[in-house]
Amino acid sequence: MAAILVAAHQPSDAQQLATTNLKCVYQQQPLGVETPKPNFSWELTSSQRNTTQTAYRILVADNEKSFAKNTGTIWDSQKVTSGASIQVPYAGPALQATKTYYWKVMTWDNHGNASSWSKPARWQMGLLSAADWQGAQWIAYEELPAERVNVLPLDGKKDDYLGTNVLPLLRKDFTVPKKLQRATAYVCGLGQFELHLNGQKVGNHFLDPAWTKFDKQAQYVTFDVTEQLRKGTNTVGVLLGNGFYYVPPVKNRFRKLKSAFGYPKLLCRVVLDYRDGTSESMVSDASWKTAAGPVTFSSIYGGEDYNATLEQPGWDAPRFNDTAWKPVVLTSGPTELKAQMAEPLKVHETFGSQKITPAQPGKWVYDFGQNASGIIELQVQGHAGDTVRITPAELLAADGTVNQKNSGRPYYFTYVLRGSGVETWRPRFSYYGFRYAQLEGGVPKGQTNPNSRPVVLKLTSLHTRNAAPAVGEFACSNGLFNRTNTLIDWSIKSNMASVFTDCPHREKLGWLEETHLMGASIRYRYDIATLCRKTIADMQASQLPSGLVPEIAPEYVKFEWGGDMFRDSPEWGSASIILPWYVYQWYGDQQVLESSYPMMQRYVAYLGTKAQGHILSQGLGDWYDLGPKPPGTSQQTPMGVTGTATYYYDLTILSQVARLLGKPQEAATYEKLAAEVRAAFNQKFFNPSTKQYATGSQAANAMAVYMGLVEPAYKAAVVENIVQDIRSRNNALTAGDIGYRYLLRVLEDAGHSDVIFAMNNRADVPGYGYQLAHGATALTESWAALPTVSNNHLMLGHLQEWFYGGLAGIQPAADAVAFNKINIRPEPVGDVTSATASHHSPYGPIKSEWKKTATNFELTTTIPANTTATIYLPATTASTILEGTQPLARYPELKLLGIENGKARIQTGSGTYHFTVSQQLE
Repeated sequence: MAAILVAAHQPSDAQQLATTNLKCVYQQQPLGVETPKPNFSWELTSSQRNTTQTAYRILVADNEKSFAKNTGTIWDSQKVTSGASIQVPYAGPALQATKTYYWKVMTWDNHGNASSWSKPARWQMGLLSAADWQGAQWIAYEELPAERVNVLPLDGKKDDYLGTNVLPLLRKDFTVPKKLQRATAYVCGLGQFELHLNGQKVGNHFLDPAWTKFDKQAQYVTFDVTEQLRKGTNTVGVLLGNGFYYVPPVKNRFRKLKSAFGYPKLLCRVVLDYRDGTSESMVSDASWKTAAGPVTFSSIYGGEDYNATLEQPGWDAPRFNDTAWKPVVLTSGPTELKAQMAEPLKVHETFGSQKITPAQPGKWVYDFGQNASGIIELQVQGHAGDTVRITPAELLAADGTVNQKNSGRPYYFTYVLRGSGVETWRPRFSYYGFRYAQLEGGVPKGQTNPNSRPVVLKLTSLHTRNAAPAVGEFACSNGLFNRTNTLIDWSIKSNMASVFTDCPHREKLGWLEETHLMGASIRYRYDIATLCRKTIADMQASQLPSGLVPEIAPEYVKFEWGGDMFRDSPEWGSASIILPWYVYQWYGDQQVLESSYPMMQRYVAYLGTKAQGHILSQGLGDWYDLGPKPPGTSQQTPMGVTGTATYYYDLTILSQVARLLGKPQEAATYEKLAAEVRAAFNQKFFNPSTKQYATGSQAANAMAVYMGLVEPAYKAAVVENIVQDIRSRNNALTAGDIGYRYLLRVLEDAGHSDVIFAMNNRADVPGYGYQLAHGATALTESWAALPTVSNNHLMLGHLQEWFYGGLAGIQPAADAVAFNKINIRPEPVGDVTSATASHHSPYGPIKSEWKKTATNFELTTTIPANTTATIYLPATTASTILEGTQPLARYPELKLLGIENGKARIQTGSGTYHFTVSQQLE
């Protein structure tokens, strides 16, 4: 018999209600907001259980002082009877460009409590029109000849030009005549820029701005620079790098693609708001000066060279003599400029060398212990003109030197010493994925140095990534699963940049399938709302007139190998439909559906033109599945299965979006077409006698079940065939990049987490444990950790979604939006005796922690205010649930819904709960 015990401590200050964690357009204190009616979100905290919001009131002011009287000088929503606490739109007068606004909120709850006013928050508007740039002009050192502009190069086309370009410095002196209230810089430097004021770098960003489809749009970055300016003379300085804007055609440097939108250029406006209420601007124009900088080579694919003997000390500060500098060139740039609202890239973890090994004469290899995206930081001492080269790599060759064969070669960093004491340098405009770094031209500290080469005092690996906040944690009693979670996490961290990249070295491209297949795993761990919105904008900009959304966005290259298979695969392009829908489900963002709907419609219409009898057979299929041949295009699953299943999924989503947006006739049209696709799919691929789809592969059967293509009468049999296939292979997987996520989802939904455990709690066949056993420190491109492909890749990490949602049990309910309805449904399988996970949802933190012994199962869970939850516990009969010293009936906030498949379902509201289930023989 099983008895459920509930620990229910009711705090003495139960009446307390607070409104916290205020966000505007997903961020605290955002700059550069361009949304005409930005959305507000907040969290409720209460010491009472089962707390929901019943009303709110928002104040918006143009100065913080008015809040002392609780006055909204711009907008007062008054008391609004509503439970909405996320995505609440501003509804006041039109907002002004560059202006700062303050806001605060108070709430009421279902217990009759009113919160006090929240602490004030603020946001600052961006530049809302071209006129708001106040006459700023694009300026540059030189201009790329029009005949060499190449915005969509073909893969493999040979260069007809070789050489590099000047990476310039730009500067301007200006005067601040009186006391500042606020100073704001709006900067777009293409391809990448670094902003300096009065001799100091502004902020801690890396590779600003986010890379986009530059022939259509670019992003500017907003900085609050109030503290870096002073009364009197000031100097603004900018360094420019190439990024994806221009990939220079240089011999002996890796060059994955040949994009050439133009040479580096700058657009800038610095707004000076004075305390007396006046304002003026300093903008980029013909009065600026420019010179070649010490960065002598910059390539996102080839590395970076820096010559410290070319430095001009004080160039970015007042009183510098720039008479030798030349006037800037006035040029043109992208006409559509948008504020960078996704989090910037920054330096995060740092790794010192764990081991330094002499590989060959004059070559030393540093092992940092972790394969990660990033740059090096060099600390060196030597003579002026001495040169050291650092070559990063994921793997080592047989002779102990670094191996870039399958990650893009040659890529390296070069530093020429100035020869004055200890010199410290790090690259500014390029990065790579690496664990090892090979030193040439220098000697590590402590080693013999007969030729008086530069002495490398320290070499460090700096991990760079998008600064999306961490919102989740997971751990369990199974050591292999913990190591697998870390393995997957490093592939995620290494491939969160301005886009979700495939790998941080040879391509760095935004292959789209991972945004929806890996998206759920990523969002448990990181808040990716703004990065997803940026990705959606990239797809909108990359969509072709035909409606095709290419497999890469931003699309920087057209791969010709294999025809259009690397441009037109429905599983990739359908991110244009699936990702906006998921962003709505994950974050409650209906605005993203409204803005994406035309793109979604056009893509589905395009797929309709490609379908033959409603069947889509183009593309890559279940990419990198496990078959008899080396991985690549689908081997186990025939072409047409995954593409058509995805097409059907697109249509079901689009019909839901249409209804949500108030378009019932369009919804009905998509539902009708979906039914026709479903019938065609089953007619072509389903065998009713064997209850198998196509070849009966794991991917084919799982996708048919997940997408809802299987007739209800056959579903159980198809799922059983999936299980039998896995067991017949001694619990080995075959599904690839497309199919594996759906395989896990179908198994978990059908109550087969034990099969997921058996598939992944091993290291003897290709899979996560196999990769770890072969030395991987980040998720590899192939299940078998092949050295011939990428060893840091953002795909196949779908198990992380099961760690959080299955093993630990934190799931959104089927009809949830932004986790407003939660399932806590842990799956204690295999030898796992405990698991804990947390996820900070839009409504607040959700936690699940369980452990089991021979006699008990214990679960502690936290549910945030303004949400409800269904908690699943192992129990067999209703009578045993009600027994014990603390029966459920004692607590009105707990409602027993029933028992299914050995699990009791308990409905509750917010609060922290501790359940104990006694496992005893009857």
